[in-house]
Amino acid sequence: MTNIPTPAARPANPRFSSGPCAKIPGWTPDLLNNALLGRSHRAAEGKARLKLAISLTREVLRVPDDYLIGIVPASDTGAVEMAMWSLLGARGVDMVAWESFGSGWITDVMKQLKLEDVRLIEAGYGELPDLAGVDTKTRDCVFTWNGTTSGVRVPNADWIAADREGLTICDATSAAFAQDLDWPKLDVVTYSWQKVLGGEAAHGMLLLRPRAVERLESYVPPWPLPKIFRLTKGGKLNAAIFEGATINTPSMLCVEDYIISLQWAQRIGGLDGLIARANANADAIARWVEERSWIDHLALVPEQRSNTSVCLKLSDEAVARLSDEEAAALPKSMAKLLDEAGAAHDIGAYRDAPPGLRIWCGATVETADVEALLPWLDWAYEQASLVTA
Repeated sequence: MTNIPTPAARPANPRFSSGPCAKIPGWTPDLLNNALLGRSHRAAEGKARLKLAISLTREVLRVPDDYLIGIVPASDTGAVEMAMWSLLGARGVDMVAWESFGSGWITDVMKQLKLEDVRLIEAGYGELPDLAGVDTKTRDCVFTWNGTTSGVRVPNADWIAADREGLTICDATSAAFAQDLDWPKLDVVTYSWQKVLGGEAAHGMLLLRPRAVERLESYVPPWPLPKIFRLTKGGKLNAAIFEGATINTPSMLCVEDYIISLQWAQRIGGLDGLIARANANADAIARWVEERSWIDHLALVPEQRSNTSVCLKLSDEAVARLSDEEAAALPKSMAKLLDEAGAAHDIGAYRDAPPGLRIWCGATVETADVEALLPWLDWAYEQASLVTA
């Protein structure tokens, strides 16, 4: 590959960040003109907007009627930690991890909660651990559905026992609205607004099945719970949280933005439309990778590859021609070149992940922009290779 000319056209929207992600197509600040600013979220109008966000969430995500849906602070991280601090410790727990965020939940459980009956079921970047070894029958389980920093997702929830005694806590932040979650297998689900729907950061969602509520009302953790983690009051679930009465003050501007994103999702066909858009984006990259010898997916198994956080690495053939330092530097140089050219912003691999590129392909990204990016990747690879040669 030599003398690749600078591509003639750039993506109309070069925002391929994996969070916060691209806004919905056609988004402008004018869409937020009706946001309930300067008003209390506890006023009748504020509660109505929060309840609307919850009801639209149920409709678009096809959440079963018996699940509770709450808006909580501190993004997906806050939602996951709220669930772990409130629910874990009643029985042993299997912690399943294969990338940065799953490993972070292990750190919380081992070093902060200091649980003793913990089994670690882990795999390296690009792989899934042996899910057959997870005991969901008698133990709790914490796992990510889609590994945002590795591009590896669980292909299904067949490995989760239907007649389980423990709880499954699923971090679904880069899967919700782009992948079909198996609701009967999930007792607690979390995500943030900033991923597939391109919402704003700092707000999380916590979804609970009745089994999780039963645990909350029958088990008191031995550690103190900060106010923002408290889901019960007087030994009973604080149901108001799941009816729009948030634990702390939400941004009504962000709430309005989330509502607008959900309404856009309805217009394009709901969950099926969202999944189709993400699949089309990921498929465009997969076809391009298949035709090149220098690049490969970080995820080894095609059925386990994410359709949102698509992670790429230099191929073994390309790495063989480079020193270790050059192999680490080349993807970073590519990401910098693409950013400076205005062709793609923020597509370097996550800081803890192997060297490579990470291209967000969630539903708010247009396939035409993904396709326009691909010639720029070829161009950036040649330019960066000349620098390292």
